[in-house]
Amino acid sequence: MQMKIKNLLPIAGTILFLIIALSSCQEDISTIGSEILGDETPNGILDDSQTIVSYSRKLGPVQSNRLPGYQLGVYNDPVYGKSTINLLSQLTLEQSNPTFGDTATAKVDSVFVYLPFFSTATTVDSITTYELDSIYGSSPINVNIIKSNYFLREYDPNSGFQELQNYYTDQGSTFEQNLDIQLGAVENFIPSNRGFILRKGEDDEEKLGPGLRVRLDTAFFKKNIIKMQGTEELRNNNNFKNYLRGLYFEVNSSTDNGSLFIFDNTKAHVSIFYTVDDEDNPGERKSKVFKLNFGGINVNTFQNELSPEIQTALENPNIETGEENLYLRGGDGIISVVELFGKDNDNNGVADELQVLRDKKWIINEANLFFYVNQDLMVGGATEPERIMIYDLKNSNVLVDYLLDPTNGSDPVNAFTNHFGKLERGSDGNGKYYKLKITSHISNLINKDSTNVPLGIVVSQNVAIRTTQKLQNPMEPQIEQIPSSTVVSPEGTILYGNAAQNQEKRLKLQIYYTEPK
Repeated sequence: MQMKIKNLLPIAGTILFLIIALSSCQEDISTIGSEILGDETPNGILDDSQTIVSYSRKLGPVQSNRLPGYQLGVYNDPVYGKSTINLLSQLTLEQSNPTFGDTATAKVDSVFVYLPFFSTATTVDSITTYELDSIYGSSPINVNIIKSNYFLREYDPNSGFQELQNYYTDQGSTFEQNLDIQLGAVENFIPSNRGFILRKGEDDEEKLGPGLRVRLDTAFFKKNIIKMQGTEELRNNNNFKNYLRGLYFEVNSSTDNGSLFIFDNTKAHVSIFYTVDDEDNPGERKSKVFKLNFGGINVNTFQNELSPEIQTALENPNIETGEENLYLRGGDGIISVVELFGKDNDNNGVADELQVLRDKKWIINEANLFFYVNQDLMVGGATEPERIMIYDLKNSNVLVDYLLDPTNGSDPVNAFTNHFGKLERGSDGNGKYYKLKITSHISNLINKDSTNVPLGIVVSQNVAIRTTQKLQNPMEPQIEQIPSSTVVSPEGTILYGNAAQNQEKRLKLQIYYTEPK
């Protein structure tokens, strides 16, 4: 019995030591208080006293090839004005060195170009209906489709053909100087949710979703495609892209308004419907289809109007103390910059306020930027962008919070809602604010000595897309690239900056922290 008790003493001592140690750890961290803004507010002290400087920059020309999607149309933003977006597309052969049969007897019945809208199909009792996505505006536009003689190079000769060639949003005038004959046109076009059924009732019936579908010149395609069977021009796509250099889609509107759509270039094509003598059944004709895809280089060009008031506000932003309003617009539009923690007055390479926080070794529970919509300047409603993004300007990359967002696997509409909160709307449907959670970014700045980089704020058409587009002329502070989803977004908004007169809606960095003793 005595032996058993002796054996237990070391165990009891160990348990007592662990209890004391855990109690000590609990006392080392003191949550002194809390300020509650809602049920989801984390426990901890709220600090919003850190210096923040925010202002906007009007972007110059932006790279507009290698985009995740392409725009076409006229969109009149109720705040920012009218944008006209044209398109130059390089066609590719559906198959190299194609054969069409006896071209002497071939007849081209019709030719159509098709740009599909983004849409969701639902079929009930063999009837398919479509819900459209990424359509802006509902007024008619005119579309002219013209043969282009401008050769779109894949590689940049200035780099010794080692780097990919970039094309920019301001090159419309250059492309238009190299236009040839008009191949087709449509007037008073308005995007519709009606699809297309080709060869209805036949064995090879084909359904196409809603989109822009325009008849093109049959004689041109008979002469330049069907009759070219067996030539070097059609032997491979390298030859073909130099031969038939592309189609230019030129849009205009007879009014200040219009409509614009984003389309999937991987599903866009030109269909050549033709018939030839059926070699297996003399005296009969065989119907065929040959497609030219949009698998080459595609480039959007922009013509933007901007009100004098906004133009003036963007010309000389106050980069020292910040601005009252922040302007955001997609396309080759407007970006806003956020710089955290003020100046480095002692020249030690770290902002003075950030150094103080590093010395305090705060444990960061949550950190947020709330961007309140300036409803006095915005029209509101459906024209407001649902999402905005924040990113590292120095490295043209997402923040660490993006990589850690648990919603990253959701569909694009609901993806990254923890980091990039959706536009919070009021009961009237107008936007109130965006909440951008940057907890890990702030924690790394304080506790891991990460670099305090300037941050970019942009509108986004799809926050799940991580690719970027280059600026033709980089801007301060370190604005060299912007997210691709910004270039594809036609919308804009106006937010309150850090210098807003309305204290409650002024941009602030909100940090909830726990203070070690």
